[in-house]
Amino acid sequence: MAFEQTVQVPGDDRIFTLSDQLKKYTLRDLGFMETNAGGFSLERPLDPAAGLAKSIKLRVLINKQLNGFKMGTVNPSGTGNVNIYTNANHDELVEQYGYQIDNLVERHVIAVQTK
Repeated sequence: MAFEQTVQVPGDDRIFTLSDQLKKYTLRDLGFMETNAGGFSLERPLDPAAGLAKSIKLRVLINKQLNGFKMGTVNPSGTGNVNIYTNANHDELVEQYGYQIDNLVERHVIAVQTK
């Protein structure tokens, strides 16, 4: 899957873009890991009580040029996309998802695209 300019997470009405103010040091401060290809990767559990290995995760991948990204909610093994809005315990997952997204917006990693 290619890196995109805009991303919409399944179930979320918002469309996200990378922030114009995005900096590499901000990504490192937020816990993004540098990949072998020079890009950046972040995985955050949406059910902290379950831990990273057993929780649905928010995954964000940003290319090394900082002009394209992928973002989604994935199953615990990271192999498939999950719509957290239709999950049995969606209230907790959506709350954590919102917190993680708000943090990324506040730190100028992503921006909500205006319509």
